[in-house]
Amino acid sequence: MSQAIPVNLHILDKDYVVACPEEERSLLLASAQYLNEKLQEVRVSGKVVGSERMVVVSALNIIHEYFQYKQRQEEHITSLDASVERLNERLAGALSELPPLAAK
Repeated sequence: MSQAIPVNLHILDKDYVVACPEEERSLLLASAQYLNEKLQEVRVSGKVVGSERMVVVSALNIIHEYFQYKQRQEEHITSLDASVERLNERLAGALSELPPLAAK
């Protein structure tokens, strides 16, 4: 892993400097941008007042999105596992119906 470098982030009208490895810089910038967008959505809605509350609501929204994504991925994996198992059973059945190979 490379040495940590300072990265400037702008979140909710404030600037932050965060150290991270060079190879993670673009992911950190994308994460900060996503967080800032979510915070701006909460701010524009006008339903939440105060920076601390906006951060908590935004964090809850992001975690909710993450858990929905994770659940969909797990369901997809379960479905794929079931499909592979069915294919394995069909393949085993088809192979069992083949005549044995003659020895040379």
